[in-house]
Amino acid sequence: MTEVGNVYGQSLYELAKDEGLSKEIGEQLAVLQKSFGQEPDFVRLLASPNLPKAERCQILDTSFRGAVHPYVLNFLKILTEKGYIRHFSDCCSAYADLYNEDNGILKVTAVTAVALSPAQTEKLTGKLSRITGKTIALHNRIDPAVLGGVRLDYDGQRLDDTVSHRLDAVRDLLNKTVL
Repeated sequence: MTEVGNVYGQSLYELAKDEGLSKEIGEQLAVLQKSFGQEPDFVRLLASPNLPKAERCQILDTSFRGAVHPYVLNFLKILTEKGYIRHFSDCCSAYADLYNEDNGILKVTAVTAVALSPAQTEKLTGKLSRITGKTIALHNRIDPAVLGGVRLDYDGQRLDDTVSHRLDAVRDLLNKTVL
């Protein structure tokens, strides 16, 4: 995450929190972040020095006025005017991190060979919630290379109970064994 993303994301979060709008604005930012990821040409257009700033801001007005909270629209305009619109995703990540921290939400990625069933997801979420004391936002990523088991990535930590990890441990042990 960039420093620009941290500074601007934190500033927007503090404003939204003070106004009691942190959830609403966070949801809108998440939708925009996903949309901008799917349409990178739109961000390139907003970052283009070939268009005057006023024209780029008019594009934002036309696209989003009435569709997003005025704070979000003004935030996009500020990033565009300052030439920082390419850092929008980092701003959203910083905002989400602050929101999650303030609301006791822990983002966890469960890496498995096949998709978790709803029952498995609920069971894993419940267990992690009891262990951490936080609300769990679980994302399941599929990686056939793990072969089986689950790897959990959260809060800078990794818990790896996958078949591939166990096989690597056995391989290392065998390589270190003197015959």
